[in-house]
Amino acid sequence: MSIDWKRFKEIIDANQRFLLTSHIRPDCDALGSELGMARVLRALGKEVVIVNGHESPPSLAFMDSHGELKALGKDVQPHELDGFDVMMVLDTSAWAQLGPMGDVLKTTTAKRIVLDHHVSSDDLDAEVFRDIQAEATGRLVVEAAEALGVELTADMASVLYAAQATDTGWYRYASVTGRAMRIAAELIDAGAVPQEIYADLYEQDTLARLNLRGRILARAQTKLDGRLIYTSVLQEDFEETGAHPSDTEDVINLTLCVSGVEMAVILVWLSKGGYKVSFRSRCDVDCSKLAASFGGGGHKAAAGASIDAPYNEVLERVLDAVSAAMK
Repeated sequence: MSIDWKRFKEIIDANQRFLLTSHIRPDCDALGSELGMARVLRALGKEVVIVNGHESPPSLAFMDSHGELKALGKDVQPHELDGFDVMMVLDTSAWAQLGPMGDVLKTTTAKRIVLDHHVSSDDLDAEVFRDIQAEATGRLVVEAAEALGVELTADMASVLYAAQATDTGWYRYASVTGRAMRIAAELIDAGAVPQEIYADLYEQDTLARLNLRGRILARAQTKLDGRLIYTSVLQEDFEETGAHPSDTEDVINLTLCVSGVEMAVILVWLSKGGYKVSFRSRCDVDCSKLAASFGGGGHKAAAGASIDAPYNEVLERVLDAVSAAMK
């Protein structure tokens, strides 16, 4: 699905004040896409504010060197978000993923637009610019910059490289195309330094995060003759290690290293109640369909949902659904 960049440019050219947002529990692609887009728009002389429903995780603080990312209810209040011409949602098309920023989207008088690469989506009453073949929303921001005639700077390139690199598993997932690698080269030429970005992302672990990962991996079990692996993160794991919820990011992919595994599932305790469930597939099972059955969404190979129920119930329901899909 190709994006109508001519139409996208028309909207940008016709407006001055932009509010950007993304999904709750923001990851590197969400934050990198927001920061990259904000810097592209400012290069055109636009006014831009970034506000998310959740604070950015401490592990990704290095991306926000200029303090551009705001959290609703902490740094800015809903009544302060009036008067924008355009509200742009990046890296999600789901109401549930927007958290409290969903209420802002529902009540805003601004034009609503979405820039996203996920398969699953809701009707956000917005003009949608989606390419499900894109490896990351960060890639779409690079393409937006090109369409808008903005030359990439090192500030833009660094966050957009981080966005694309993390959503492709550092360019090792099946979603990676020649186009992705050409964009990576373009970002490096513009000033992104891969070894520095990698060090910021993966070589700044805390002891708490290391201990949490040890618990998660030690709890892993298999089913279906080793084809399905699953694990979990409980409330006491956070309390006893001192780890942050963002410290669970990407740990599910470590379980896929086990020989013979085709599907991986992780349940993560949520302070608001229930569990976040993440699915990863290395077979024909469509994770986005599995997640959708629990009110979530995502991609064919990676998706997630939140289920507000006790641990044992969530685990049973999820394993039953995954097992049925794999048979």
